[in-house]
Amino acid sequence: MPTTTPPTAAKKPVVLEKHGDRRTDDYFWLNDRDNPEVIDYLNRENDYYEAMTAHTKTFQADLFEEMKARIKEDDESVPYLYNGYYYITRFEKGKDYPIHARKKGSLSAPEEILFDCNELAQGHSYFQLGGLGISPDNRFATFGVDTVGRRIYTIRIKDLQTGEILPDQIDNVTGGSVWANDNRTIFYTRKDKVTLRPDKVYRHKMGDDVTQDPLVYDEQDDTFDVSISKEKSKKYIVIGCSSTMTTEFRILPADKPEGEFKVFQKRTRGLEYHMAHYGDHFYIVTNKDKATNFKLMKTPELATSKENWVDLIPHRKDVLLEDIEIFKNFLVVEERSNGLNKILIKPWSGSGDYYLPFDSETYTAYTTSNVDFDTDVLRYSYQSLATPPSVIDFDMKAKTKDVKKEQQVLGGKFDKNNYTEERVWATAADGTKIPISMVYRKGISKDGKNPLLLYAYGSYGASMDPYFSSARLTLLDRGFIFAIAHIRGGEELGRKWYEDGKLLKKKNTFTDFVDCSKYVIAQNYTSPQHLYAEGGSAGGLLMGAVINMAPELYRGVIAQVPFVDVVTTMLDDSIPLTTGEYDEWGNPNDKKYYDYMKSYSPYDNVAKKDYPNLYVSTGLHDSQVQYWEPAKWVAKLRENKTDKNLLFLDTNMKAGHGGASGRFEALKEVAKEFSFLLDLEKIKT
Repeated sequence: MPTTTPPTAAKKPVVLEKHGDRRTDDYFWLNDRDNPEVIDYLNRENDYYEAMTAHTKTFQADLFEEMKARIKEDDESVPYLYNGYYYITRFEKGKDYPIHARKKGSLSAPEEILFDCNELAQGHSYFQLGGLGISPDNRFATFGVDTVGRRIYTIRIKDLQTGEILPDQIDNVTGGSVWANDNRTIFYTRKDKVTLRPDKVYRHKMGDDVTQDPLVYDEQDDTFDVSISKEKSKKYIVIGCSSTMTTEFRILPADKPEGEFKVFQKRTRGLEYHMAHYGDHFYIVTNKDKATNFKLMKTPELATSKENWVDLIPHRKDVLLEDIEIFKNFLVVEERSNGLNKILIKPWSGSGDYYLPFDSETYTAYTTSNVDFDTDVLRYSYQSLATPPSVIDFDMKAKTKDVKKEQQVLGGKFDKNNYTEERVWATAADGTKIPISMVYRKGISKDGKNPLLLYAYGSYGASMDPYFSSARLTLLDRGFIFAIAHIRGGEELGRKWYEDGKLLKKKNTFTDFVDCSKYVIAQNYTSPQHLYAEGGSAGGLLMGAVINMAPELYRGVIAQVPFVDVVTTMLDDSIPLTTGEYDEWGNPNDKKYYDYMKSYSPYDNVAKKDYPNLYVSTGLHDSQVQYWEPAKWVAKLRENKTDKNLLFLDTNMKAGHGGASGRFEALKEVAKEFSFLLDLEKIKT
């Protein structure tokens, strides 16, 4: 291993005081991306990382080529039918970006290319097309473009008959927009320029001066975000206002774009709901009446306030109701019980309910592109840790399925029968059973010598379901076990699972992960010399917390775009996401939340002790977790750690929260992470 001197960041103490408590932040100055000294420090960290990993560069390139070779480069999505056209997204060999196309009436019809993102991305180091929307008459397409990675889009309109991009240009938006039924009017959401919170809805008529677009809705509560959508029935345009614990919707007939939006049910703190229109009713998924795991209700479309709602599927203590899909003849209900996805089919006729059969011990199943209302065919996806994703069309009347596509893993070496999948249960310190999904090559010995990568997220009620990754085979085929810890803070075991891992119970998320780590060690899957941990964003907070709590359990840790400076960030309401997240983390302007956050915030709890080997990644333009959080954290770790383990800060100077935008460029980032793990395991090929 080459030796080189790690960079140090200058210490410029800033005293931060709140509730009579004084914190000294030596690296507060790193939060100015326009300061040349900041850029110099990030570049020096990048240079150090490059120098220290120079001996792995060839291996990284080999890993990249290996992972890329498993991907079918000339791939395409399963077409879906919408308003008389089949829509297809496809990739061409050697190209990083998708091509969006459609065919009129039949799959044998000539292809019409809507957008070739490879052409649009030329000259940009980052490119993302989002919010593709087709006018009801099929002539125009709205689309959003982000060329920085901060999730700030510009909306344009394309005439699909002439191929012309119209002069209309709408900046500083979320990217998505919704067509009214007149084929001339769109609604879009604009972001606050400082916080990047989507807070305003505007109406635009094609050809009008964008600066004169009328403001339709302005969300004054800075804990709420705003969205715009259209019901599948095409009858209503919907403004959604949401915070962590509360939602509110407004509806407008899509035939009357210049009308007034009507409140569906006014916001009531703690009341969450979302709805779908069908016939002369709305169907509402809600936690009304203390339905912690949500229930399904219905209400007449002309009487939408909650006193008119009636139960359709009652609340169940052991089943989380996640979402619904409405078809002309069927209601499809997505549920979760015992940590696993279930899909319930309910004929509107009122008899013959049934569940789709799934056999595996651990899997992921969910509905996908079901844009057609008048069909008996449900499209869903199925995958597991060892089973590539498949897209399946299920005839709900005949109860037959047609596998439209299973992701191909090229190279001729992959066989899902070569891998074992397990779901095991660790016991937390408070007695709670925590599920762990894992996969590994058949034939490994439980002798404590296997390298094991334990991944988790554990925030926002986001469930980390078992998913397939062809890139992950690179680790599995070299002897790694991969495991997902389904810790509290997610929603795998119902809404209470989330509630027990947020606010003043947030530490359950961290102790659950530590207890899962102890479990896989105790069961001889691995040992502290071979256990690795990985998490990103709020999962990066998890990584920072557990290495303060139990650093001795891990040989190495990967922290991607980590949220690690919790107190300072949550006190700064100019930062994107902050105010909208008080219901997730707490508001530190209240002393009890301040004290609790400070007790686990990774940056505030760095101490003079040994830490595992660390690979930390970030993006200079990240809008979700600002780059300075990982930068400050690494600087403080360098100052305090008492070990000689690796500590890398790798900053993508051209990207944001999601990293590189090209499908193959993103694999190069995975190759960096994998080479970090494999190098520590002394696996060279």
